[in-house]
Amino acid sequence: EVQLKESGGGSVENEGSLRISCVVSAFNFQNLCMGWYRQSPGKEREWVADIESDYSIRYADSVKGRFTISRDNAKDTLYLQMNSLKPEDTAMYYCAAETIYSNADYDQFGQRVCNFGVWGQGTQVTVSS
Repeated sequence: EVQLKESGGGSVENEGSLRISCVVSAFNFQNLCMGWYRQSPGKEREWVADIESDYSIRYADSVKGRFTISRDNAKDTLYLQMNSLKPEDTAMYYCAAETIYSNADYDQFGQRVCNFGVWGQGTQVTVSS
């Protein structure tokens, strides 16, 4: 059973930085596509970024150039470095793992869209203006 545990959330001021982490309990972490999502009160869950096992990366336009997703396979850990944070980045951030590989969906650039099926509990990020 794959389990995900996020940490590192907190409160920062506008234009501040924060790094959140997700420790994954899985024997095959290095083979998993991993991602970050976020959700604000009253809004739908929003995809933020993901990283494949071959380190291919995709970002949502709203965070491109400000956020960096990375993984450390030796530590079974996923990271999200967030710079130039804005109040609209305030949300609960969730880590996600694709445990059943799917090649059914591709984005407009021809990159595979991961099929996330396991989620963490989330870590809150609050950005004040």
